[in-house]
Amino acid sequence: MRGGLNRVLLALAGLLLLALGGAVLAVGLGVRFPSWWPHTGPHDVLLSRAERTHYRDAPWWWPAVIAALTVLVLLALAWLTAALRRRRLTGLLVDTGDGADAYLRGTALQSAMAAEAAAQPGVARARVLLGGRRRAPLVRARLRLEADAAPAGALTAFATGTLAHARESAGLASLPAEVRLGEVGHRAERVT
Repeated sequence: MRGGLNRVLLALAGLLLLALGGAVLAVGLGVRFPSWWPHTGPHDVLLSRAERTHYRDAPWWWPAVIAALTVLVLLALAWLTAALRRRRLTGLLVDTGDGADAYLRGTALQSAMAAEAAAQPGVARARVLLGGRRRAPLVRARLRLEADAAPAGALTAFATGTLAHARESAGLASLPAEVRLGEVGHRAERVT
């Protein structure tokens, strides 16, 4: 959901800026706009002297401008850091027992867990993603179950089998997981 919202907000901001920039460019090139448009000709300024200096002597003006710009910059930085942050874990640090750490690629562990989970009875497809930090990973799994599979049994088999094997092989004390269960779509059976 967050990625979709991000794309919608970026698209709306881009369209708004494109429309405003195009309108200013069109006025600058001499295109006539309706009478309600604030700028009417190529020699018209965006802000007149009266508009620029209207609130200059008010004591609240500059603190309000600085506060608004600060909030705008902080929101832009928060949006940028959220967009640049990685959602997936690229690798884990595994303690080898000799004082050194080994690097286990996240994609290798993800594919091994997905293959083991898909081999369980009643599971048609499995998808596993790693998140969190290198020393404290988090598993997000999505299991698509066959129509006749028991969800409780599939979840128990995943927790005691796939998840336990991954935790032991990576040498982790705990490996929290979020498992989403779904059903594989199938056609209705024909009754004769």
